[in-house]
Amino acid sequence: MAVQIGQIAQLLDATLDPQQHRKAEAALRQEEKKPQFSLILLQIVASEPLPVKTRLAASLCFKNFIRLNYVDEDGKYKLPEDEVATIKQELVGLMISSPSNIQTQLGEAISIIADSDFWDRWNTLVSDLVGRLSQTDYKVTNGVLEVAHSIFVRWRPLFRSNELFEEINNVLAVFGEPYVKMLTVADAQIEANKDNAVALKGWFETMSLLIKLFYDLSSQDMPPIVESHLQPITGLLQKYLSYTNPILGDDDEEATIIEVVKADICEALQLYTTKYDEDFGPYTEQFITTVWNLLSTTGPGKRYDLLVSRALQFLTAVASSSRHAENFNNENVLGQIVEKVILPNVQLRESDIEMFEDEPIEFIRRDLEGSDTDSRRRAATDFLRKLLEKFEMLVTQVVFKYIDHYLTLGKADWKAKDTAIYLFLAIAAKGIVTAAQGVKTVNQYVDVVDFFQKHVASDLMAAGDVEPISKVDAIKYLHNFRSQLTKDQWQAAFQPLIQNMASTNYVVYTYAAIAVERVLYLTNDDGEHLFARADIEPFAKDLLDHLFSLVEKDPSPAKLQENEFLMRCIMRVLIVLKEGVAPIVDGVLNHLITITNIIKANPSNPRFYYYHFEAIGALTRQVLDRVESPPPPSLLTSHRYCGSTMEQQLETRLWEPFSYILNEDVSEFVPYVFQILSSLLESNPSSPLPENFKTLIPPLLMPTIWETRGNVPGCTRFLCAIVPKARDAIVAENQLESVLGIFQRLITSKRNEQNAFDLLESIVAAIPAASLDAYFGKILELLFTKLQANPSDSFKTRFVRFYHLVSAKGVENGLGADYFIKHSEALQANVFTPIYLNIILQTTGQFARPVDRKLGVISYTKTLSDSTAFAQKYQKGWGFTCNALLDLLKNPPQVATGAGDEIVAEADVDDIGFGVGYTPLNTCKKGSRDDFPAIENVQQWVSQFLKEANARHGGAIAGYIDQRLQDSSKQALAPYLQ
Repeated sequence: MAVQIGQIAQLLDATLDPQQHRKAEAALRQEEKKPQFSLILLQIVASEPLPVKTRLAASLCFKNFIRLNYVDEDGKYKLPEDEVATIKQELVGLMISSPSNIQTQLGEAISIIADSDFWDRWNTLVSDLVGRLSQTDYKVTNGVLEVAHSIFVRWRPLFRSNELFEEINNVLAVFGEPYVKMLTVADAQIEANKDNAVALKGWFETMSLLIKLFYDLSSQDMPPIVESHLQPITGLLQKYLSYTNPILGDDDEEATIIEVVKADICEALQLYTTKYDEDFGPYTEQFITTVWNLLSTTGPGKRYDLLVSRALQFLTAVASSSRHAENFNNENVLGQIVEKVILPNVQLRESDIEMFEDEPIEFIRRDLEGSDTDSRRRAATDFLRKLLEKFEMLVTQVVFKYIDHYLTLGKADWKAKDTAIYLFLAIAAKGIVTAAQGVKTVNQYVDVVDFFQKHVASDLMAAGDVEPISKVDAIKYLHNFRSQLTKDQWQAAFQPLIQNMASTNYVVYTYAAIAVERVLYLTNDDGEHLFARADIEPFAKDLLDHLFSLVEKDPSPAKLQENEFLMRCIMRVLIVLKEGVAPIVDGVLNHLITITNIIKANPSNPRFYYYHFEAIGALTRQVLDRVESPPPPSLLTSHRYCGSTMEQQLETRLWEPFSYILNEDVSEFVPYVFQILSSLLESNPSSPLPENFKTLIPPLLMPTIWETRGNVPGCTRFLCAIVPKARDAIVAENQLESVLGIFQRLITSKRNEQNAFDLLESIVAAIPAASLDAYFGKILELLFTKLQANPSDSFKTRFVRFYHLVSAKGVENGLGADYFIKHSEALQANVFTPIYLNIILQTTGQFARPVDRKLGVISYTKTLSDSTAFAQKYQKGWGFTCNALLDLLKNPPQVATGAGDEIVAEADVDDIGFGVGYTPLNTCKKGSRDDFPAIENVQQWVSQFLKEANARHGGAIAGYIDQRLQDSSKQALAPYLQ
């Protein structure tokens, strides 16, 4: 065991070294498979002689291991029960005794375990925590409360359910009384230690955790224990909102624990004002006064940012309530609010200007609408907009007095003008500023275009002495109100906007790129881009060259991928440019490959590399669309590539960086690479498999690559694209069993069922029936087993689609309904009848996608025409099948052809992890699978097929119609046989 601990500790250290981390992570993945790996990690965490960095790495590794290996999709333990028991026994005590950075990781691990085990399978946890609470040792108590918070915080976003309330009530029964008692204890200890800085800080941390738990316990419903102690609890909250003690430091940068507690209280007050106003309403008035005084006396220092933001969020909640909003319905009161609360928190501070100059990318992220950072400006704006929502005309009148005042000052002072523009932005927009469209609804009492022309446009157009922040204000104005401008107005503003991308100031050129990208994203009600290819083609090359030069300015991996906004703009230009990229494809590809080669060494910004691969996907899509739809002959000579040569060049150029990513297992990039390679293969179904791609088949058939969850969708799609092109080699080299082994692995997991069916369909469509025959019974056995276990509707839909694919392939391919029936009945006599009646017929009638309904039509038609079993054994079934076919033909399915949606919207990447998830590339989106593209008019095809079958079988089909159908069905079918 000691050898194992030392070996794993070395591997954990190696994961912290950029030169060794990939090999170390791969070695750790092998160690994970050995018994008691989780317990070895906990021993490393607990080993005080080891460096803290090693123990922290072990705690992080333990958390990630638990996330992936604790339980399966059905909540069953994947670890041995004795290992589970030991983890639960040791984890709480270990967290309580660990340093805070390790506590955070172990707390998240406890929360993951609680997701599956708490309350039912870990019902001793809360009593264990209560038993460990100390009234004299804040370190122990804080550890206990951290564990409790890590579990109870899970309740905050959950939907109400009986199971959730049962869990909360069980917790309150054990934890409620001790919790209220600890509030009193912490208060007493704070009083007792008011002159002891170390102890005071420790007990204030206890109070902070207790307030967070107050929120957790109240997040779904007001707990009875709180309701019965509401008066003393509100008194305690009032006390600490007003508490001061200089002994806890006076750093202008970092919030002290006192500010943290006050911010926690404001967050809890917001919850109670929003959810429990009926009970809490009588106390709200006094808190309005206290919070108002707090805001009026709190300075501009950065240490107060969180507190001010939370205090303003509480006032916003108050303003949202009809019961309390009338407090603000007065011109004098609103004037005081603007003067004492809004203005101090929207005016630029020295710290903002320093961030603008020294940390520009951080400034942009905080300043952009939708940022998740608590900022004073955002909170003040939200408060003002809520007041505007309630009293639009009055608020507009009051605020405009200040706007006019600051515009006058702004003639000599750019900071005053910044304040005026910000105030206008705040009151002109109604509702939220959406990421897609900007401001959608405008205050009826303002004119945004007139204000822009009079006060803002000059800063946008000016080439000389304009403060960079004034430039940003002008660009942000356009960015926010982009939906309010007409195409003609945008034509006038677009060139100046692009010219600002030539600025030497980081924030100015980045904001210009953000605004350009969002304008190019804009579409009208018909889904057409406001700016189309023709609008941007004349200057697209220069624009892209400039954007790439900005990205590549500093070639270090971390710096190059710092600015995701520039890469998003590159992506959007390529999407809108469409086939207009052809003349410049070489240069664009050179830049994208250069960037790939730099960032593959150290991926650090998930947003950047998501947009980067979308850009490669957009370029690939345009090249492949040209392959599918060649340009007129006159154009072929004007470009370096044409037809399949263009496709081959793209494959060749991308192969080197992509093969490195796959060979070195750059896990963050692998899912993206497989999507782009798949789209290359799918673009030309008749082309042979390139030699380079053949080298990927053996590693693709190994289990290792499928063990990473994020790889599965991309690997499945790639394998599905390879199977039809390499089917002869797969059969000849006995690789079919390995491919089916991957299907078996995927079908056992609910998460991967759809991927399993994608692979199965590609196998059945491509592999000859004679080669498939030996395995088909096993395939059905796996599917029938899942059918018996109350499967999801999506599973049933895919199963039925699979049946129809086998049936529709027909006897001409050695398949058909009889093939399916033969293998089904070999597993269990008479098993096919209930499956067909209860699942296949019923589910087919619910098919929504035209491509699925088309497959059903072809399947049913071939069953009626060529199935011996339905002709002889299932005579009633023949009639049911005919009626089902007629139902589908009432609304004949028409499968759309073409490259897919013209509008390509990026995915939401805010929650992308590092190599753990799968994000689909919209530019490489795969269309619906149509196995019979040659059949375009299904009614015409059905008619022709039935008539030919009837002739082929000597009039038997007409006989079945006469004998097995009712008159209404005969009449409905008659036109198809005429």
